[in-house]
Amino acid sequence: MRKLSDMTPFVGDIMTYLYDGSTNEHLRVGSVYAFHLFTDGPGRMEIDGQFFPIDRRTLIFLRPGQPHAFHISPSHPLASYNLYCDLWECHSPASLNRSFIYAPAPFELDRIAAAPLCTELDRLPSVFSLRAHPQLFDTFVMIAKAFSDAHFYRHEAVNSFFYAWILSWYNAVHSQQPSDYRIVRLLEHLNAHPERGESIDCWAEMCGLKRTYFHELFLRETGLTPKAYHHGLVMKRAANLLLESDLSITSIAEKLGYPSIHPFSRHFSAYFGMTPSQYRVNPQGRA
Repeated sequence: MRKLSDMTPFVGDIMTYLYDGSTNEHLRVGSVYAFHLFTDGPGRMEIDGQFFPIDRRTLIFLRPGQPHAFHISPSHPLASYNLYCDLWECHSPASLNRSFIYAPAPFELDRIAAAPLCTELDRLPSVFSLRAHPQLFDTFVMIAKAFSDAHFYRHEAVNSFFYAWILSWYNAVHSQQPSDYRIVRLLEHLNAHPERGESIDCWAEMCGLKRTYFHELFLRETGLTPKAYHHGLVMKRAANLLLESDLSITSIAEKLGYPSIHPFSRHFSAYFGMTPSQYRVNPQGRA
């Protein structure tokens, strides 16, 4: 039995593609593992006879030989980052010469990527939204850009990035994740703008919910209260500014909406176990 960490990924090709409802998007099977990351929606995906919605930042994961079809309206084409790879064979990868067979022809491929038994890989979904995981979305796009731009050691660099990405995705799938679209949409906003000093009433209004129910739903979806979740984002943003900028601690406190340095330092010390000054100059303490 293989573990996910035993993988030796080889990315044979990455490309951007515009799905427009053409005939080559109808029912087919592929010879290798494929990842399709859609940047927009709506659309529908058919996998093993089941239909799934395609929305903004929907990730599709297809196994070798898995029947699938893209149901995209010609009036609303959808862009996607397509990645074709082997996961277990890097010395003689099938993804360098991938192939497809379309229905109604028999789905019999001459060569197919190695697919040994791996329970952890089986637990990864065929359809997954990255809307609540902006870091996974951004990293996937970065991998696509690195593949396109690299002139030297392309596969060595991209394969390593992709290996780390899959393990990170596995962690995201099997951690508590919000599913309510209102909370997912709010989390996107909070992650993008943690420094905004908005109230819980404002967040509840953004979700179209009354404050009491909003608080209960947020706690159920994230495991944290709205204030605790936002506080964590602010503290992590503060840590990034301390490490990546030359702003003074007072300026960082002001940037994050604190009236003065004193409550900011108190909150930071309680969260990280050290003062902002200590965090900035003590790498060993940060580790």
